[in-house]
Amino acid sequence: MNIEQFKEKTNEFFVYLEVERNLSDLTIRAYRSDLHQFIRFWEELDDNHTENLSIRQVIERYLINLFYKKIDKTSIARKFSCFKSFERFLHTQGIELNLKLTRPRLDKKLPVYLSVDEVFHLLDRVANEALPSKFPLRDKTIFELLYATGIRCSELINIKLTDLDLEQKTIRIFGKGKKERIVLFGQKAKDRILSYLETERVHPQYADETLFLNYRGEKLTSRSIQRIFEMFRSFLALDRHITPHKIRHSFATHMLNQGADLRIVQELLGHQTLSSTEKYTHVSLEDLSRLCDQIHPMRSSKENNQPDNKE
Repeated sequence: MNIEQFKEKTNEFFVYLEVERNLSDLTIRAYRSDLHQFIRFWEELDDNHTENLSIRQVIERYLINLFYKKIDKTSIARKFSCFKSFERFLHTQGIELNLKLTRPRLDKKLPVYLSVDEVFHLLDRVANEALPSKFPLRDKTIFELLYATGIRCSELINIKLTDLDLEQKTIRIFGKGKKERIVLFGQKAKDRILSYLETERVHPQYADETLFLNYRGEKLTSRSIQRIFEMFRSFLALDRHITPHKIRHSFATHMLNQGADLRIVQELLGHQTLSSTEKYTHVSLEDLSRLCDQIHPMRSSKENNQPDNKE
C-alpha cells in the first residue's frame, strides 16, 4: 500500500467509525488528527528511503519517532489504538497489515470525582437565579441526569424524547458501537425533566426531537455541555475543574460506596469489560479504609486505653 492508497482508505475509515462503530465525535476527531499527523510524517520522509519500505515499517518508524520526541504516553497509547482500529478496518476489506503493535504501559490514575456534598451543593443549594445562564433549569437538569445515570456526555446529547420513559423513569441509551442499554433515574431527576420540558425547552416549528436543545432549537454539542460545567465550577468552595466525565466518575464511585454490585455499575455505565469498572473500587476502598479507621472498635479501644497522665 502506497501513501495515496493509504489516504483513500483513511477517508473510508472515518466513515466506518461514524456509521458502523458509532464512535463519538471527539474520538473521531482524535483519530483523524492522529492519521493526518502520520501522513505528514510519511510525506516528509526521504523518498529514497521509503520506496522499499512497507506500511508496517513506516508506522514503526513513526512510533519510534514519537518516543524520541518524548510525547506523552497517553497520546502515544491513543495513536496505537488508532492504528489497531485502522488495521481491523482494513481486515474487513481483505487487507492485512500484521502490525503486531503493543501499547505502552500507562501509569494507573485514579478517577477524579466530586464528593456527595459538592454535588448536592451545586444541585440543591445554588439557586437557579444565581446561574449566569438563559436556561438554568435545562443546565440543572443536565447535571442532575448525568449524576443520576452515569451516562457519557456524547450519550446525553443524543437522547431523544422517544428514548425517555418518564413513567418508568428510564432512558434508552445508544452507547459505543451502537450498543443499547437502559439506564435509570429517580424522582428528583424526573421532576427536573418535567420542569425543563414545561418551561424552558424551546418549541420552534421544526424543533429537533432531541431532549436538550439550544436557543435555536438545535441539539447541544459536547462543547456546550462542557461550558455548562465550567459555569458550575465557580460555585464550589474549592476551585476544582469539573467535566461531564468527572460527574460520571462521581456516579460510579458514590454507587459503589453505597454498596452497589460492581456488575450492576458496569451495566449502568455501559462498560464492555469489568476491568473498566474496577478502577472505581480503588477509590471506594480508600474511602472505606478511612471510614474503618474512624469507627473500628480497635481504634476506640486504643483511645480508651491511653495512659492517664494525671497524678
